[in-house]
Amino acid sequence: MTLEGYKRIISAAISNEEEAYLFYRDVAKKAKDNSIVKIFEDLAKDELSHKVLLQDYLKDTGKELKFDETSDYKVAESVDKPKLSIDMKPADAIALAMKREEEAMDMYKEFAAISTDDEQKKAFLALATMEQGHKTNLENLYVGTAYPEVW
Repeated sequence: MTLEGYKRIISAAISNEEEAYLFYRDVAKKAKDNSIVKIFEDLAKDELSHKVLLQDYLKDTGKELKFDETSDYKVAESVDKPKLSIDMKPADAIALAMKREEEAMDMYKEFAAISTDDEQKKAFLALATMEQGHKTNLENLYVGTAYPEVW
């Protein structure tokens, strides 16, 4: 894949981070339970910081993308997914958000693996770790929402 191809993927990732931010922000506004509000406010804040970090790689800020351009990223696996909607059933929305966090985590791990610059590699590994934390938080929330009988 060419550097321009990676830039297109990062542009799509920026859109995904923005979409996740808006969704988490809206869930936090609608939630009545303070612990759920806090979880989704924290997720929204993190997604916004991810967006800013990714944007820095596409702007002329001195951060230059350094990828092995011979790698095949295989973007097709993440195509044709339903859009997050604040009107979804809570368990479905959490399940979709959980899956999207997993996909973002995997994408950032792949970017780290093909990065040829140590600082860039660290940045993408940090993003992957944060997304993994989001996934874990959502998994815990999902179990309580989708399977309330376990409480």
